[in-house]
Amino acid sequence: MGVAAAGSTGRVVGGVVGGAVGRVVGRVVGNVKITDADGKPSNADAIIYVVGFKEAPGAEITQVAQKDKKFVPDLVAITVGEHVKFPNGDAFLHNVFSQSTARKFDLGSFKRGDAKDKDFPDPGVIDVYCNIHPEMAATILVLPNRRHTKRNADGSYLIDGVPPGSWTVFAYTRRAAKPVSAPVTVTAGQDSLINLALTRGAEPDHLNKYGEKYHDNATTTYR
Repeated sequence: MGVAAAGSTGRVVGGVVGGAVGRVVGRVVGNVKITDADGKPSNADAIIYVVGFKEAPGAEITQVAQKDKKFVPDLVAITVGEHVKFPNGDAFLHNVFSQSTARKFDLGSFKRGDAKDKDFPDPGVIDVYCNIHPEMAATILVLPNRRHTKRNADGSYLIDGVPPGSWTVFAYTRRAAKPVSAPVTVTAGQDSLINLALTRGAEPDHLNKYGEKYHDNATTTYR
């Protein structure tokens, strides 16, 4: 599963757009329906994003906490060049690593109250795990611009500040085999309606940071 890189379906001078202030822009709105493999509706988080142009990142640092042997939240979107901070809120060690091609890293193990961060200079999908607790999993979408959002509890979404042009809208939720997408033409001062649907499966198995199956915690070497 990958994130499409900025393409040439739309036209922006220099391939880069600035902030929404001072520009005549449009909005992409709609609904994202998520269904589990058994056909039942799901209230899982989903990220909706527009691809086709580049945009400078903001100054914010996204946080993915480690709490109750979970990554919270377990799905985030950032813009190329941004950082993610990983604070440990549990009373025991955690490790944060990824073997994803777009950004391989290992932050090592750290205790409660400590936090480590990582930069993400390239677009892609980053699957993040803990080398100590195999049940912990999260996904970071590193996107070419800031035109991304999470769906609301009722399934609706709104992406503001989109430059006029022909782009592609994607939606992704964890445990989906891949994102879904649709073309969109954005007109200045208008809303473009795009509805999408996703199906989630089971959490896929993964190996530890050494490329091996996880051992019992009692015999795991924490590094």
